Amino acid sequence: MTDVYVYVDETGDLDFSGNPRASSRFGLGSAVFRGPHGAALAAGLELRCRLEAEGLSLPRGFHAKDDSHRTRDEVFGLIRGQAPRFDVTFLDKEHAYPRVREASVTYRYKLAVYLHLKWLILQVAPVDGTVFVILGSLQTAGKREAVRAAVAGVCAQVDLPLARVVPCIWDAPSSWGIQVADYALWATQREADGRQCSWFEPCVKPTLASVFHPWA
Repeated sequence: MTDVYVYVDETGDLDFSGNPRASSRFGLGSAVFRGPHGAALAAGLELRCRLEAEGLSLPRGFHAKDDSHRTRDEVFGLIRGQAPRFDVTFLDKEHAYPRVREASVTYRYKLAVYLHLKWLILQVAPVDGTVFVILGSLQTAGKREAVRAAVAGVCAQVDLPLARVVPCIWDAPSSWGIQVADYALWATQREADGRQCSWFEPCVKPTLASVFHPWA
């Protein structure tokens, strides 16, 4: 029996208010590790500690959007060696149905998670093990329980005869796996936008299994 760990992070927002600062799309990216991967988690911790010893402050771990070029180079180098499976879903907001635009943020979030996970879990699930869906939440504390319930509802809809799905809503700084998903999502989004990303080809693309645009 082999358990599977699906680390998920997000980018953008689900704001349809017309706010000019709102993003044009919302994205979810996942990094899948099969079986025990303590060595990978320890390597992420050791890199963070080494960079702290060299004078870099990382109180909230790694975040591709905010990290320096040098830090990205270090993190992507480690990711390239670990080579988890990557999958990305982009929801292009301009193509959203009216009913989605009028729905609550929690409903939109649940829909986004469902679109990303509904087929991914079926592809990566073991025959009789557990799929841990470890999702980094950017929601406020007041919405966290609603988000947990939404993710649990999505996981409950996936029909697996023997395996089970366990949702975990964690802060991204607590998990190297979530930070790996963040880095892969950041690189894939830059590639999708036609922006230069020297790390995409060698570090993400070799194990990028899918880029899904359900609203395109």
